[in-house]
Amino acid sequence: MNILFLTENFPPETNAAATRVFERAVYWAKDGHAVTIITCHPNFPRGQLYVGHRNAWKSREVVDGITVVRVKTFIAPNRGVLRRSMDFLSFGLTGFLAAMRELRPDVICATSPQFFAAVAAWMAGKLRGIPFVFELGDLWPASIAAVGAVKHRWLLKPIEALELRMYRDAACVAALTQHFKENLISRGIPDGKIAIVRNGVDLWRYGPRDRDTALAEQYDLADKFVVGYVGTHGMAHGLSNVLDAAEYLKDRNDIRLVLVGDGAERASLLDAATARDLASLVMVPPQPKEAMPAIWSLMNVALVHLKDSPLFEGVIPSKMFEAEGMGLPVLYCAPAGEASAILEEDEAGLVVPPGDPKALADAIRKLADDKKRMEKMASNSLAAAPRHSRSVQADRMIGVLKAAAEGRGAHVADAVKDADG
Repeated sequence: MNILFLTENFPPETNAAATRVFERAVYWAKDGHAVTIITCHPNFPRGQLYVGHRNAWKSREVVDGITVVRVKTFIAPNRGVLRRSMDFLSFGLTGFLAAMRELRPDVICATSPQFFAAVAAWMAGKLRGIPFVFELGDLWPASIAAVGAVKHRWLLKPIEALELRMYRDAACVAALTQHFKENLISRGIPDGKIAIVRNGVDLWRYGPRDRDTALAEQYDLADKFVVGYVGTHGMAHGLSNVLDAAEYLKDRNDIRLVLVGDGAERASLLDAATARDLASLVMVPPQPKEAMPAIWSLMNVALVHLKDSPLFEGVIPSKMFEAEGMGLPVLYCAPAGEASAILEEDEAGLVVPPGDPKALADAIRKLADDKKRMEKMASNSLAAAPRHSRSVQADRMIGVLKAAAEGRGAHVADAVKDADG
């Protein structure tokens, strides 16, 4: 099968969408499918081109059997509304033009976020008569309303209307969560055309390992109990709550809270941590993808953290599965929902209410002081990881793409169930 896939983010960027699209596409290419990815030149989240890249109008390379086409965009850091909107819109335009010029694929797919990547694929599919698959990775624009990025809700109405039109026009939809599927059904999208393809972990990349000695010495973590958050520091993640929890842990010199990554909120978080003299908080700059297992090795507990908003009840963060692949207990500080239910079923961690720094600090104390509990949750976490394998999810997504290409998209939910069975 010839697959054309649009995504604004792709490695060497390391956010969830970039990792998900890349890791699955590697499996598809190995299975003999022709995979072309249209993306931008890597710059997320700082809005600065990665070393070795330039913002050319178009470039083409082959990465792990995948043809990667990069297009010119308006580059902006991951903060603010106007410049980021121009960034998204520019990829929608140049991504669309690139999609129109590629050899005719069997199916065209795009992932959200970002929303205008989906717009580009939808438009190219309509004009070329190619089945379009919408991978729903985020309920956008609802998510930007949830974090308060746009104050005037009426501004989002035209985008919501376009969003609904794309769901209706799509041959089928691949939703990352059951919550996303239920949201679409409540808005009139037929149940049968929506398959669930969750995030996962590439097991061969991750696994239990001893703490990286050099990194531990660099960040003074050698003999500490480390609770680590790895990922984007954005408005959706509510990481100021972690700083507040660090205040409650000032008496515990044996505990460190580590934030690894970058994003719109990182600079303000770093300034606040310095001003408040939070010695227990360590902030590590963003790391390349190949360094992530070493970064995870520093942790005793993986922290998954989101803002207190009902929208995030249906989110399943991919870092939870990476943590399980590393055999780490997970501390889930986010609205209870689909992800917390998975974690509780796996018996691989604790769920803490979001926006309650004392509850977060108390949970960290309990884990630091209960070695047997830690060992049990770590064992359960590692045992659960194969149930969330990226290779399995790659197969499920191929089933979705095949159903769309073969005109069976209206019954894709049944097709994927049959493949599972």
